[in-house]
Formats: sequence, structure tokens, C-alpha cells
Amino acid sequence: MNEEQLIGLISQNVIYLLGAVFLIIVILKGIRIVPQSEKYVVERFGRLHSVLGPGINFVVPFLDAVAHKISILERQLPSASQDAITKDNVLVQVETSVFYRITEPEKTVYRIRDVDAAIATTVAGIVRAEIGKMDLDEVQSNRDQLIRTIKTSVEDAVDDWGIEVTRTEILDVNLDQATRDAMLQQLNAERARRAQVTEAEGARRSVELSADAELYAAEQIAKARRIQADAEAYATEVVAKAIKDNGIEAAQYQVALKQVEALSILGNGVGKQTIIVPADAVQAFGNAFKMLTGGK
Repeated sequence: MNEEQLIGLISQNVIYLLGAVFLIIVILKGIRIVPQSEKYVVERFGRLHSVLGPGINFVVPFLDAVAHKISILERQLPSASQDAITKDNVLVQVETSVFYRITEPEKTVYRIRDVDAAIATTVAGIVRAEIGKMDLDEVQSNRDQLIRTIKTSVEDAVDDWGIEVTRTEILDVNLDQATRDAMLQQLNAERARRAQVTEAEGARRSVELSADAELYAAEQIAKARRIQADAEAYATEVVAKAIKDNGIEAAQYQVALKQVEALSILGNGVGKQTIIVPADAVQAFGNAFKMLTGGK
């Protein structure tokens, strides 16, 4: 093999090698592997051509170029504070945070330059507008409703940017010192009022319980008197029945018992050891004893 043939062979091999390298480059240029968390925006001659989703994608080499690689993961804007005035003219400082993700990269890329700054500005305006419709008490007590309203308003505002707002949060609502002092005075006054109400209710309850106790005692006394009256009525009924059945003898017997009880009480008195008993009393004792012994 002479020198010319050797040179021709080398040139041919170089051409083959260059062709293989060019083919590899074409293949590499025509294949795009997109990660799961991203989308690629492809331009052809400087214009939007397509959006590549996750996985293996094919493009025209040297004509199509990946101009933007957009993450579709959820993002969080840095916490931002903005001043707002409530409906009752109270200045508040609201700290907010917004979560969003890009769903249509072609809109985000070609319709807005700084999406984070645009969303932050939109949120600030919406927060001021919504708080201006509410009193301070409503802002404090209806925070969940305020968050939902802000989220809906932000979604409508950024819809043309290919963005989905996933969540909005109101992290804190701060008041100026003068308003805090006024609210503290109001809180102390409310606590004092509640303490007075509690004390008054306790006094009223005490009076009610005392009245209930007196009523219960009166009912028990009346019940005891009723039982005593029933007992006396029963005793009278027994005596009357005995008089009816036994005649005058039963009456004399009862009188004799009463006289014996009276004399017994007199005998037990202090300094009264000597008792003068009338003659008829002795006869009454005798009659009572005969009745007790059955007339024997």
C-alpha cells in the first residue's frame, strides 16, 4: 500500500468517524429526558413550539431548543407583611404567606417576568381590600373565612399566568400599641364585669338555697304537727270509742289516770315531799285500781 492509498484510507476513516460523531450528536440533540418535577418549554426559531412533560421526548435537532426549564413543584412565597385599615379605622399589620405551583409554564414564561413579585403584590392589594370590608373583631374571629376569600381572589387574579394557588395563610395580625392598650383596658373591664356578674349570681343562688332550706324546714315542721294531730285525733277516737263501749266507767278510768299522773309530777317536784290528797282523790284511786284489776 503506497502513501496515497494510506492517506485516502485515513481520510475515509476520519469521514466515517465524523459522521458517527455527528449522528450521535443529532441523536442526543433530538432526545430530551424531562424529570418528573419539571416541564421544558421548547422554542423553534425563537417562538414557542411545545411544552415537554416528564419522561422521554423527541425534538428536531438544531431547530428546536429548550428555552426554559420550569419546576412544577409547589412553591412558598417568603412571608410578607402589609399594613391595612379595618372598617372601624384600626391600623393592623397582616403577615401572610402563599403557596402555589406552575401548571402551564408557557403562560408563566411569556406573560409575566417575576412571578413571585407579581403574586406578592397581588396578595397585598387583595388583603388590604378584604380587611377594609371587616371590623377588627371580625378580622380576629373570622380568620378562616378571610383566608378562603383571599385565596379565591388571588386564584382569579393569577389565572392568566398559568399558576394554581394551593394555599394561603394569615400568619399573624399585629396591632399598634395604642390599639393594644385600648383593647387591654376593654378586656380588664370585661373581666371586672364578669366577676361582678358571677358574684351577684352567687349571692342570688345563696338566697335561693337559704329560702329552699327554710321552706323545707317549714314543711317538715308542718308534717310533724300533722302527724301529732293525727295521733291525738286517733287517741281521742280511741277514748270516745271506749266511752261508747264501756260507758261512764271508761271515762272515770281516764280521769283517774290523769289524776295519778298529776300527783306523780307534784311528787317529783323540788321541796314538795309532803302532799295532801283529798278524800275523793283516794276514792278515785281506788276506783281506778278496781278497773285495772277487773273489779276484784
